[in-house]
Amino acid sequence: MIDKKDKFYYKGNQLKQLRAFCATAQHGSMSHAAQTLFLSQSAISLQIKALEDELETDLFERHGPRIQLTREGQVLLDMAQPLVDNLASLSERFHQQTKGQLEAGEVTIAAGESTIIYILPLLVERFKNKYPGIHVHLRNVTGRDGLQMLRDDKVDFAVGSMLDVPPDIDYQPLYYFSPMLITAQDHALANKEYIELDDLSPYGLILPPRRLTTWRLVERVFQLHKVPYQVALEVGGWEVIKRYVELGFGISIVTSICLRDDDPLFARDMSSYFPKRSYGLVKRRGKFLSAQAQAFEDILDDVRMPSSPWLSGHSER
Repeated sequence: MIDKKDKFYYKGNQLKQLRAFCATAQHGSMSHAAQTLFLSQSAISLQIKALEDELETDLFERHGPRIQLTREGQVLLDMAQPLVDNLASLSERFHQQTKGQLEAGEVTIAAGESTIIYILPLLVERFKNKYPGIHVHLRNVTGRDGLQMLRDDKVDFAVGSMLDVPPDIDYQPLYYFSPMLITAQDHALANKEYIELDDLSPYGLILPPRRLTTWRLVERVFQLHKVPYQVALEVGGWEVIKRYVELGFGISIVTSICLRDDDPLFARDMSSYFPKRSYGLVKRRGKFLSAQAQAFEDILDDVRMPSSPWLSGHSER
């Protein structure tokens, strides 16, 4: 039972404990949390222990140097993270609300090469036309690195495609694109009226690196249908893949986002086997967005047009 005279002292300590708890949950390590908060590891440990004693529950399961949240810990994280984030940004939000101006500042976005090339130009153009004084920083990273930058608060949000969404991440799909088989124009598959998944087995696939979403998606589909497949080349970037397909080094499954009407390729929609691919906004759950970042997110509603020619799948050619 907390005495009334200790009320405010206790709440101040509880905020410190919650910061330590959230940082530890975010990094999965007390030592990393200590570095982030510029505290000693023992101070982090003591604050979490005090919080567990107060709540009368274990918040983490210890497995050597790594720790993970218990069920109760996950519940507390969902409640506490927005509070900690909002408190940390209190001064910034206060000035934004009192000044009410979006004439300066910056927005930092993590995205993969395909997103930066094919999706973000339209969004950045509209944003810069409306808010010319706000600087936009694009970080060209893989999906895994982008998630880590989100968790480390090094970017405001990410834009990209996700298959598996972690519990601490919020993913809002914006656009959907068709999966397309592409081959050289003189390839044997280009002469087939109907193309089944089995028809792809004899030919080597050209795919992005294994760590990326596309490889995992293609692998899942072939395994689901128990169809063998082979990889001829592993290269990064849709434009590079398209070039090597054009040269006859193999075939590929790409997203219609990267295809243009003047590409010297044969393309066939494979939606009967592969799911449509979504691209959208990725945020850390409960994260407070600056006014500048919120303004960028707001323009996404203005360009959410899945049926427009710019965003729809290309016709077979």
